[in-house]
Amino acid sequence: MKVDVLLGLQWGDEGKGKVVDVLTPKYDIIARFQGGPNAGHTIEFDGKKFVLHTIPSGIFNNDTVNVVGNGVIIDPYIFNTEIDELQETGIDVKANLLVSRKAHIILPSHRMLDAVYESAKGDKKIGSTLKGIGPTYTDKVSRNGLRVGNLNHADFQKKYEQAKVRHLAIARQYKFNLDAFTIEGMSFLEYEKRWFQSLETLKSLTWVNSEYFLNHALQTGKRILAEGAQGTMLDIDFGSYPFVTSSNTITAGVCSGLGIAPSQIGRVYGIFKAYCTRVGSGPFPTELFDDKGEQLRATGREFGATTGRPRRCGWLDMVALKYAVMLNGVTDLMMMKADVLDDFESIKIATKYEISGKTTDEVPYDLTAEKINPVFEVVKGWNKDLSGVSSFEKMPDELKQYVDYVEEKTGVQVSMVSIGPDRDETLLRTGAF
Repeated sequence: MKVDVLLGLQWGDEGKGKVVDVLTPKYDIIARFQGGPNAGHTIEFDGKKFVLHTIPSGIFNNDTVNVVGNGVIIDPYIFNTEIDELQETGIDVKANLLVSRKAHIILPSHRMLDAVYESAKGDKKIGSTLKGIGPTYTDKVSRNGLRVGNLNHADFQKKYEQAKVRHLAIARQYKFNLDAFTIEGMSFLEYEKRWFQSLETLKSLTWVNSEYFLNHALQTGKRILAEGAQGTMLDIDFGSYPFVTSSNTITAGVCSGLGIAPSQIGRVYGIFKAYCTRVGSGPFPTELFDDKGEQLRATGREFGATTGRPRRCGWLDMVALKYAVMLNGVTDLMMMKADVLDDFESIKIATKYEISGKTTDEVPYDLTAEKINPVFEVVKGWNKDLSGVSSFEKMPDELKQYVDYVEEKTGVQVSMVSIGPDRDETLLRTGAF
């Protein structure tokens, strides 16, 4: 057996949570491999809506084990809140949730530093979710981080205080006013108190050496799906730097985030919207500033699941999509939110970029350096309501042609088309799975 991978091909918010939920019955284990509570994976079924930030999206299936891998970073307070909310709906989270001992922990002072750094950037803010992601990964790579396994060490409190002192010293250099700072609507000290209380929940979970657990599972024939967060264009190395997240969001991140050898990677499911969105600052070549952009936002309910911020909306960017397919070795494409384009008579797709009078079909080294003018092709829209479409084969001809267009440009089959938020509003290509 090999590990299949599911990840986003755009700037995040592609609908990964829904697809994991749909595919979960086919897998024994769902494993998150990077990111933290900056993720917001939305899942809807039976008239209920759930937003997951750290817990893998297979948690709703009682027969599936969910693993928070070593590449994930955990905020104990947010994690505890997420567990409580799920358990209130009758989901026995602790029964099938495992946490890697090597996963790093987000401290209250990491969230403070996130706010410090973002404030210092002024009008050059990257649009951070202010969850402490960047500072936590910074401590990880500088070998100053605290991991889940440290919680049972006698010197944990000492190491915590040392980290806090170090972080406060940095904040003072920026003349940061800690007394006026709040986290989750609480003062720093109140949040810190709640954070320590939340450690008890984290301690009550089953911890594993996830690299051994997952590789042993493979050897015994278990099917594993690695679940990514954010999207390819937010990858720390290959995204629209510096407006990116702090982890590797691409397939390569599975190897370091779970301890899986490259030779053990199987199918790669690449999730993309039928159009594009982005939250926060940073380049977005196909962004729309007109009524069509507003229509996409309103129809698609494009507001951040984690931050609530309105998402920027634009046409499908084929240059970026082909780039993401290449980087990830995508074997199957999954188109989300096709229904949001129901009312468009024509749809634009960017196939090239024009930069300084020259056209290219490659993503440039620095998307922020020069003005990028997308070169569009226009295709006919289906201009009809997709609700009630019961199978891939019964899609309107124009939607089939849109799917064909994407397949021709990327060289990869579209195996799934989503036509609504509910898990039942999902069309699978016959024989694809």
